[in-house]
Amino acid sequence: MEAPLKGIRTVELSGIGPSRYCGMLLAELGADVVLVTRPGEAPRRADSVVGRGRRSVVADLKTTEGREAVLALIDDADLLIEPYRPGVAERLGIGPDVCLGRNPGLIYGRITGWGQDGPLAATAGHDINYIAITGVLHSIGRAGGPPQPPLNLVGDFGAGTMFLLTGMLAALHQRDRTGAGSVIDASITDGTLSLAGFILGLRNEGKWSDDRGSNLLDTGAPYYDVYQTADELWMAVGAIEPQFFSELLRLLAIDDAPPQDDRAQWPRLRTLIADRFRQRTRDQWTLVFAGTNACVAPVLTFAEAAGHPHIRARGSLIESDGRLFPAPTPRITG
Repeated sequence: MEAPLKGIRTVELSGIGPSRYCGMLLAELGADVVLVTRPGEAPRRADSVVGRGRRSVVADLKTTEGREAVLALIDDADLLIEPYRPGVAERLGIGPDVCLGRNPGLIYGRITGWGQDGPLAATAGHDINYIAITGVLHSIGRAGGPPQPPLNLVGDFGAGTMFLLTGMLAALHQRDRTGAGSVIDASITDGTLSLAGFILGLRNEGKWSDDRGSNLLDTGAPYYDVYQTADELWMAVGAIEPQFFSELLRLLAIDDAPPQDDRAQWPRLRTLIADRFRQRTRDQWTLVFAGTNACVAPVLTFAEAAGHPHIRARGSLIESDGRLFPAPTPRITG
C-alpha cells in the first residue's frame, strides 16, 4: 500500500521530545520531512530512534540568509512543526502571520508545554511540571506514597505529540475541503487534561477519589496491581471484569476469596493474592497464565520485551547492533 502521507512536505524546526517524535511519526506515515537544525547543534540523545526518517539541513534563523532559506522551504511545505516558546517564532520572523501570508495553505503546528497564552505561557517547564498542575501527577502512585512521574509518556508524548499530530492531520483534511491552512496550538497541559477525561468522568460520578492509591486503576483495587514473585520479579494483574477475576482466583487456587468489590475486604484479598504469587517464580507464573483470560502478564524489561513471543511475532521491536527500535505503527493496509 502506498504510504498515506506520500507527497506531504513537512518542515520540522529543531526541538526536543514531542516535536521530534511528531516528525518521526509523520515520516513513518510517508511524509517528506526536512529537519532544520541550528549551526553547531549537538546530536540529541534519543535521535537514534525519534530522529529517524528525515533529511536535515542547517540554518541560522538569527541571520537574514538563514531565515530566508527556511522560509523558502516553508513556501513549498504542507506542514510545519514549530516547537518554540510563545513569541520566539515571531521574533525570528517565521511566525504564523508571515508563513501563512506566503503560503496560505500551510498547516502551522505549534507545540508547547503551557500553550500559546496564559500566565505560565512564557515560562520554562518539562513534562513533570505540565502534568503536575492538571491533577494527573497527583493521581499516580500508591496510597500513602508520593506521586510517581510516569516517565514522560503522559505529557510529552501522549498529551503533546499525539494531540499535535491529531490537530495537524485534521487541519490537513480540512484544507482539502477549503484550501485554507490553519494554526495548531498544541499544549501539553491541555492534552493531559483531555487524556484524563475518563478519570474525570468517573470522578464526576463519585466513582473516583482524589485519595491516591484508593481507586480501581491506581493500585487501590487488589485485582489491578503488580505482585512480586518468588524470584523478586513481578506479575501484572488486570482482572477487572468478574469473569476474568474468577479465572484469576482459579489459577491462583484461591477458593476463599471475599467478594471482588467489597472494599472493606480489599486488604484481605490483596494479602491472599500476594501470598500466592510469592510461591512461584515469574516464569512459572507466566506459564500458568499463558493463553488464559485472567488478564495477567509478566512485567518485563525492555531487553526482555524484545524476546517476548508476541512482540517478536509481530515485529513490534527491531534490534540492530544491540539497539532497540520500535517498529512503525499503526499498521495501515487496504
